[in-house]
Amino acid sequence: QVQLVESGGGLVQAGGSLRLSCAALGRSFPNYNMAWFRQAPGKEREIVAVISWSGGSTYYADSVKGRFTISRDNAKKTVYLQMNSLKSEDTAVYYCARDQTWRRTEVTGVPSEYEYWGQGTQVTVSS
Repeated sequence: QVQLVESGGGLVQAGGSLRLSCAALGRSFPNYNMAWFRQAPGKEREIVAVISWSGGSTYYADSVKGRFTISRDNAKKTVYLQMNSLKSEDTAVYYCARDQTWRRTEVTGVPSEYEYWGQGTQVTVSS
């Protein structure tokens, strides 16, 4: 079994920064792509960023490109999301997720392709 535990959310002013962390408990973290999704009230869950199992490939939603950075430390079994220049529209619950496919060669932002999810961490950006 895999358990994902997010941390680092909170309240920040527009223009500020936060770093989210997602620690994986259990085995197999290094061999799976990891992603961050978010869901705002009344909206569908959307992809934010994906990082490949090796760390060599990343994907960002257009809305966060240039402001957010996803990274991973396989030795610590942790994935990070550095969020800079935050905007009010970034307010949401942020979830990390692990891909269901071992060493998938491409990165995907489709929620159904992710097998394990964290409980979510709230990010609120005040304007």
